Amino acid sequence: MASAAHEAQVHVLGIRHHGPGSARAVVAELERLRPDAVLIEGPSDASELLAHVVDPDLVPPVALLGYVADDPATAAFWPFGVFSPEWQAARWAVGHDVPVEFCDLPAAQSLAARAESEPPLEDGLRADPIAALAAAAGYDDPERWWDDVIESRGEGDVFESLAEAMRAVREQAEAVPVDGAAPTREQRREAFMRKCLRAALKRDGVRTVVVVCGAWHVPALTGPLPTAAADNRILAGAPKVRARSAWVPWSYSRLATASGYGAGVTSPGWYHHLFATEPDEVVVRWLTLVAELLRAEDVPVSSAHIIEGVRLAETLAALRRRPLAGLAEVDEAVLAVLCDGAPSLAELVRERIVVGERLGAVPQHLPVVPLQADLDATARTLRLKPDAAVKQLVLDLRKPNDVAKSQLLHRLRILGIEWGDPAETTGKGTFKEGWALQWRPELAVDVVVASIWGTTVPDAAVRRLEALAEEATTLAEVTGALEVALVADLPPAVTRLLRAISDRAAVAHDVDALLAALPALGRNQRYGDVRGTDTAALAEVSSGLLLRACVGLPSAVTGLGDEAAGVLAGRVDQVEEVIGLLGDADRDRWYTALRTVADRPDVHGSVVGRVTRLLLDAGAVAGEDAALRLHRALSAGADTTAKAAWISGFLGGSGIVLVHDPALLGVLDGWLLALGEQEFVDVLPLLRRTFGDFDAGVRRNIGDRVVRLGDGPGTVDPDTATLDPGLAGPAVATAAMLLGLTEVSA
Repeated sequence: MASAAHEAQVHVLGIRHHGPGSARAVVAELERLRPDAVLIEGPSDASELLAHVVDPDLVPPVALLGYVADDPATAAFWPFGVFSPEWQAARWAVGHDVPVEFCDLPAAQSLAARAESEPPLEDGLRADPIAALAAAAGYDDPERWWDDVIESRGEGDVFESLAEAMRAVREQAEAVPVDGAAPTREQRREAFMRKCLRAALKRDGVRTVVVVCGAWHVPALTGPLPTAAADNRILAGAPKVRARSAWVPWSYSRLATASGYGAGVTSPGWYHHLFATEPDEVVVRWLTLVAELLRAEDVPVSSAHIIEGVRLAETLAALRRRPLAGLAEVDEAVLAVLCDGAPSLAELVRERIVVGERLGAVPQHLPVVPLQADLDATARTLRLKPDAAVKQLVLDLRKPNDVAKSQLLHRLRILGIEWGDPAETTGKGTFKEGWALQWRPELAVDVVVASIWGTTVPDAAVRRLEALAEEATTLAEVTGALEVALVADLPPAVTRLLRAISDRAAVAHDVDALLAALPALGRNQRYGDVRGTDTAALAEVSSGLLLRACVGLPSAVTGLGDEAAGVLAGRVDQVEEVIGLLGDADRDRWYTALRTVADRPDVHGSVVGRVTRLLLDAGAVAGEDAALRLHRALSAGADTTAKAAWISGFLGGSGIVLVHDPALLGVLDGWLLALGEQEFVDVLPLLRRTFGDFDAGVRRNIGDRVVRLGDGPGTVDPDTATLDPGLAGPAVATAAMLLGLTEVSA
């Protein structure tokens, strides 16, 4: 497919992005043609980065990241795998000292065009020309047609026939009128490609030019071309922005979805295998990889399984009249033979091998934003290696290196770079911290976006927290930011946030806001023990907030409705969870305020019940006092629903107090027995919700205690006691052994 232009030959090689058969064919054509210049579909303003494709440390999958200099969040990726035809063409050209450049619209225009609203392409031929060709060939699956004709084929040049087929498809598509007179993005792209082609043909010594582009664009670059003036009119007035580009690592899991220009593949791991393996060994080597994976998962797979799998895949291909067994046949063989029909194992194979977890690498010396360079250097020092797979990490905060890892991950989260997500850990102790680590390629954009805050991770995190302090609308948001600043070990931010808390607290009169802010401050007290953080200033601020909350609490509980009372009770619970981390004076002040609330008859029952329970659990009131308060609440003139709210607040999701305090249980039981029929019906829904939150064992024990009410202390009625011999047996046997009543078996 050559055309003369100034005595030069132009060869346009139509490919499918990320196609291994196309990649192999492109390299063969380049070896045959030995061109003087190579043009590749891609952002033209990133052409200087093509020189790095032969760097042994630039390991695909990688992507070109283009982003707006003044708005890094506006970005796009151009990914490449080792099997991508564009990648192989670039490597061939650089390796043979042949001038090579990208010839598509520059990123400066592509990114600017994102703000435009172009009409959608409703014509199915334009949207998916491969599907049209597949249907014409009698295939109902475009992926299988392309795999048969291109990816799984042997030797043979199909560029000419593919170009003719695509020309026919485009002729039919272009016969359909397209609404709107303004040039479409596709028209601008192809006009720019022709502009780059004309420029290449004018260079001295250029007699043969090879263009590597998507097959759809081939007809636009061959045959009679529009004039340069016509193309310039199409390109005139296109918006532009200041754009920058860089190589970033990519992953096969991301290559398996549509990328920035809509060219994703469903099976990058399989395509990698097709490109790297001789055609006559594809199936047997693939099933060997599957067998290795399954054996690592303790699935028994033998050589006989591989042999039978190969036979089945090849037989299926023959029955379907396919030239070679493709992924569909191999998948069926894997499911039926190696996975023994288990869909879960087949899905594991798909995730780990068909798609794959391969993550590319970019050498340290290539240009990146300073924040990325600092992150890379810090991660190397801490031995944190980016990985496309999810990795569980448990840190021991007693170890300096683990503390440093924790600080880095927390700082990155402040910046919106979520390399790690906090995870639960087993066992007890605040010195352990769990993370689930996964490096996703789009995090490269997050790093670029975060670079507006600083050139190093610590500095950027400090500035981001300072901005959060300015933007916060509630005191709780500032105290939450302070908690993050402490675990991330950012003293400058801690100082700034403490000052912001003090300033806001000085004018704060909303008790709900003060109570909402206190839990984070209380939790922060423990960092002095675990991480060696100086929390003296924090304790002073916490005491100030608690004082204001305690002074305002009695007035804040007046006239509350059901919903507001529930919210306030929840706030009190949250403060109670951390009150033990504060000083003795703070705790005394807190329980004095709660007792004031508990003594008032005009407060919503759920609030009074809740603070009474907290006072009982803290030892601030005796059990007899609590029983008397319960008796008074149930004897008062309030309606039955209000009394049930008192009980609900008092029990608060935990009925164990009724198991251990017969006086409280007796008061509650007597109240229930005294209810009339309609009163019982009215209060039943609330009581069911209250007791429904208890564990089954607690409910069972409460029932046992109710049956025994009135018995003397220490007596047990064998007819009503609940005993599970199966559960009690091991405990009884152990006790007998410890007492020497039985011998220990060898």
